[in-house]
Amino acid sequence: MVNLIWIFMLLSGIIFSMFNGTIDEVNKGLFDSAGQAVELVIGFAAIFTLWLGMMEIANRAGLLSLVTKLFYPIIRKLFPDLPKNHPASGYIMTNISANFFGLGNAATPFGVKAMKELQQINTKPEQASRSMVTFLCLNTAAITFFPATIVSMRLSEGAVDPLDIVVPAFIATIFSCSAAILYDRISWKLVEGKSK
Repeated sequence: MVNLIWIFMLLSGIIFSMFNGTIDEVNKGLFDSAGQAVELVIGFAAIFTLWLGMMEIANRAGLLSLVTKLFYPIIRKLFPDLPKNHPASGYIMTNISANFFGLGNAATPFGVKAMKELQQINTKPEQASRSMVTFLCLNTAAITFFPATIVSMRLSEGAVDPLDIVVPAFIATIFSCSAAILYDRISWKLVEGKSK
């Protein structure tokens, strides 16, 4: 269904540009977008390679299991159906840590690995498990103490004070993360109530 929507939007735009006399702009946009897509893929490949390599080093050095043990009480409350000392716990904590420091691109490979680990213990593989949904909520509305990516973008654009976003962003993400966790818990209570 989504593919049909995209095809409809694409064809509508092309047909409209033909009647509107702006087909040259569509052609230029296609080639410009193709170049940007290649740059984006190469950038993501580099970031994924770096952070997946770092993650593997941290895993072999025992750092992920150490972080998991330190934060196990929090993980246990948020993910009650996750087995103790499961590899997903380390990836979840690493993802949360990367998001905490505003490194969204660095958090992505850890999130992908966490989802793969969670899928392996999913009793209903055709649908997302409770842990997967909770992790998605946490990842989407993560608490960010220092939004490094935004600060670096503001710095590159010549902002007078690129750090003035830090405190408001931290406060906003505390509220967003709290709301996401609350919504997740209420949703699961409603689902559990209907299944009984």
